[in-house]
Amino acid sequence: MSTETLLSGPTLPAASGTTKSVVILLHGYGADGNDLIGLAPHLARKLPDTAFYSPNAPYPCEMSPFGRQWFSLAEYDPEFLRRAPETMSGALKAMAQGAAKSAAYVDDFIDHVMKTHGVTADRVALLGFSQGTMMAFQSAPRRQDQIAGVIGFSGALLGEDAFAAEIKSRPPMVLVHGTADPVVPIEASRLAKETLSANGIDVALHERAGLQHGIDEEGIMLASKFLKTHFG
Repeated sequence: MSTETLLSGPTLPAASGTTKSVVILLHGYGADGNDLIGLAPHLARKLPDTAFYSPNAPYPCEMSPFGRQWFSLAEYDPEFLRRAPETMSGALKAMAQGAAKSAAYVDDFIDHVMKTHGVTADRVALLGFSQGTMMAFQSAPRRQDQIAGVIGFSGALLGEDAFAAEIKSRPPMVLVHGTADPVVPIEASRLAKETLSANGIDVALHERAGLQHGIDEEGIMLASKFLKTHFG
């Protein structure tokens, strides 16, 4: 292990009792694993052989006493520059430093579930929301062993200028983002799609008209379909 402690959080075992694939849910800033584990029963309906893990981020949230964070926003984006399209690029570049420092936690957790269930990387997928999506983008393409795929809700690709030089694998991805998102503007996913596509990653972006910073039923359906396709 590259980190001193392994992440922990709520889980949902495979409904069939036999785990053939695993989805790791990465929550957003100020939340914890309980925030996304609620998606698991909906996804499990079509994925009975899939176990779901929703680990808590490694650090207490600086702005929410009961929440967790993958990296600091007060340190890397104190002025909320990411919320305006015209200043977003610089903020995302700065935030990449924080994501890079926490990527080992996600990598270790992927290795842990692979070992626990005896599955290969192509049987593991990441599903992130907001800051969790940023962590999924940070971790998955930099792993030598290609995972099954990445589902990114309402997130952003950090450090796009350094991305091409650091890619080691190209898992397929699907992005889902609300056009009315006031926290992470839709432009973030549009930019992510451009960068990911330019670097040979199979990626689709679904823009949800009028949706703010959240996940709707259509998004859950898209995630379920993506997982079903890539787990086979």
